[in-house]
Amino acid sequence: MPSPDSSSGASADRSGGLDPAVAGRLKRSTDGLVPAIAQQYDTGEVLMLGWMDDEALHRTLTTGRCTYWSRSRREYWVKGDTSGHVQHVKSVALDCDADTLLVKVDQVGAACHTGDRTCFDAGGLPLGQ
Repeated sequence: MPSPDSSSGASADRSGGLDPAVAGRLKRSTDGLVPAIAQQYDTGEVLMLGWMDDEALHRTLTTGRCTYWSRSRREYWVKGDTSGHVQHVKSVALDCDADTLLVKVDQVGAACHTGDRTCFDAGGLPLGQ
């Protein structure tokens, strides 16, 4: 595993094993990360938002399991390794601005760390106020 870059939190070797053509397209935040939206592939349900650097994206593309960069723990985590709530990757797409990933997955169990199916179950915000 690459050693974390002390200034950014993302891996020091930003490209990792990611295909240079893919890496060259990505527009990253100043800390080298790209937001990754996890969506249930067959229902369209939005499950969660995580962060990926090039190495996390490479691992996601090559293993078929979602790997994220934890900004709080400053380490990689494979969704489901400790909880059993695995995300099996069905497809990965880059948005039109090349600054956000859409990862369509088959979610096993809860996607949210709270145990909810989706991280967006906390309730809607009032509109028109």
